[in-house]
Order: sequence, then C-alpha cells, then structure tokens
Amino acid sequence: MPDEDESNREPGPWEYRAREGIIRKMIPGDVFAAVPAAREVAEAEGRRLQFDFFDDEAVLKMLRLRHLDEAQLSSAGKRLAYPTAIVLFGLFAYWGAYVQYWESARNQKLFYVAAGVILAGLVLFFVTTLIRQWGNRPRQKVRARAAAYRKVAHIAAENGGDVPAFYPHYGPYPFAANFHADAEELELPERNRY
Repeated sequence: MPDEDESNREPGPWEYRAREGIIRKMIPGDVFAAVPAAREVAEAEGRRLQFDFFDDEAVLKMLRLRHLDEAQLSSAGKRLAYPTAIVLFGLFAYWGAYVQYWESARNQKLFYVAAGVILAGLVLFFVTTLIRQWGNRPRQKVRARAAAYRKVAHIAAENGGDVPAFYPHYGPYPFAANFHADAEELELPERNRY
C-alpha cells in the first residue's frame, strides 16, 4: 500500500501514478533507445501502434491515461461486485432461513422465478458493464500502447538497460488491448495535465 502522503499528492513532472496509487518516475526514452534490442522493438511497435515510444511527453501522457483506465476499471468492478454480493447473500439467506422451510410449494416456485429474474438482471448488468469498460475502443488503444511499452521496458531491463524491476509497474493485458487505428485519441482531464 502507498503511504498516506504519496496517495494524497499529485504526481510531479515526469511522474505517473502506478498500481495502488503509488507514484513512479518515468524512465526517459533515451534509456530504451540505448539498448539495441529495445530500440528495435520500440520502433516496430511504434509503427504498428502509430506511437513514438521515445517521445517522453507522449509516453507520460499514455502512462497517465493508462492509470485512469485502470482506476475506471476498478471502480466499475466495485460498482458491480458489491451490489451483486449483497443481493446474492440476501437471496441465499432468505432462501436458507425461510423459503425452504416455511413457504408453500407455490410460494417457493414464485421465489425461484423472482430469484431467476434478479439473477438474469445481474448477468445483464455484468455483461453491459464489461462491454462498456472492456469494449471502449479509445481505451483499448491506450491499453495496446501500454502493453507494448511494458514489453519494450522489459526487453531493455533484460538487456542491461537502467530500468527498475517491474517498470512500468502494472501488468499486461491478455485481452481488451486491441489497437484500433480509427479510434479517437484520449486526452487527459484538465486536473491530470501537471
């Protein structure tokens, strides 16, 4: 967990917020460019993703957008998980404590139908949330670039570059990180443009 001071302060110049709100210093692009294997991958990925991985300002913006995306995904997950857990617990507790012992067969069937409708609603809510969060094309574009940047950073670290362990401090995206050339470019909100 980040300490209290770090979680409350805004990132300074050339810093970004990583996992769990920890503020990290961005590694300049010339560190990657100095490692031939990383430079080669960065150039190839840059052509594929229409992005300059050696442009420090563009990379910093991408890392900050990546953090905002992760924060939105986390928030959506909590908005989905908490009500689902409460509703499922309530249905199960009501069924276990009352319905199965005290209700007539007809009322039990009505409970099962109502519970089925509620569960279908939760599934629909879950699916629409996933589509909205994971299917957002501009955010997928940022994720694709962030995944490629992570790959470049790890290649640089493995080949002697001055890159700290686990930089850039977030995991890869196994899905929902597709590059869509036609998707709009996201901009940082005004408060995140330090």
